[in-house]
Amino acid sequence: MFKGLKDKFKYNSSVKFLKQELAKEPPKVEREPGISSIGCIVDLDSFEDAELFYDFVEDYNLRPNAVKIIGYKSQYDNTSPYSTPVFSDKDLGWNGNVENSYALEFISREYDLLVNYYNQENLLLQLMSIKTRARFRVGFKGVDKVYNDLILNAPLDDFTIFRKELKKYLGVLNEIR
Repeated sequence: MFKGLKDKFKYNSSVKFLKQELAKEPPKVEREPGISSIGCIVDLDSFEDAELFYDFVEDYNLRPNAVKIIGYKSQYDNTSPYSTPVFSDKDLGWNGNVENSYALEFISREYDLLVNYYNQENLLLQLMSIKTRARFRVGFKGVDKVYNDLILNAPLDDFTIFRKELKKYLGVLNEIR
């Protein structure tokens, strides 16, 4: 019972933190125009093949290590091998902190492009998105517009369409070198 009550308080403190962060002006990331690093936050409960994001290396002529991916699963088993670093609901800490080494490493970097690959509001995904420093953010319709600079209306399960549309709009915005 205590664990349930404690988790409820953590959740409420994180919601309060998220609302405070959304009320602030987003921090500006000073980077040159163009895409040289991409961070991807992927809801693995809705889209399982996160390895497809490594195709961005070819699409934008990036270094092999320029694409960083982190996945979210509502529940995961520590003993199961995942090819993508994963965080879950149990990693929620106090005041909006995500207590997962993979998540902390992901947040510690700066990106030219952050891909929020989820289409339903989820506290942990939103916390990761708001805490990640990125010059340009792209996501899906169905999530609060505050999280993204560009919102694509594509099906979550069709990565080919998302990839094509993203490249088209980044070209229009002169983000592709």
